[in-house]
Amino acid sequence: MSLSIKEASERLGIPPHTIRFYERKGLLPFLQRDPYGNRIFEERDLEWINLMIWFRATGMTVAGLEQFVELAVQGDSTIPQRQDLLEKHKQKLQERQWELDRAFEAVNLKLAKYAEIQNEKRK
Repeated sequence: MSLSIKEASERLGIPPHTIRFYERKGLLPFLQRDPYGNRIFEERDLEWINLMIWFRATGMTVAGLEQFVELAVQGDSTIPQRQDLLEKHKQKLQERQWELDRAFEAVNLKLAKYAEIQNEKRK
């Protein structure tokens, strides 16, 4: 199954320019091209792009992605370094999750207070 950039972007739900950006940044090192220079996307490419999308969604910087990709290209010998990179990123995510949980709690407390005030006014 080979897909064009248009088909890949439709399958991934992202615009083609995002895929081109990832490629320009060197984040798609395994992407092949046909004899005419067109990108050829296989299932493994879509999985890789999805990984980059999810890492970005979690707040990983482009520099962090570049470091991860650089290590991945070097092969299995770099798995410990990739694990370390992801463990550090996971710690940042846990800290951010804690902050979001606290903020969510604060919003809920304020909403409960407003509901209480509104209920008292209706009496």
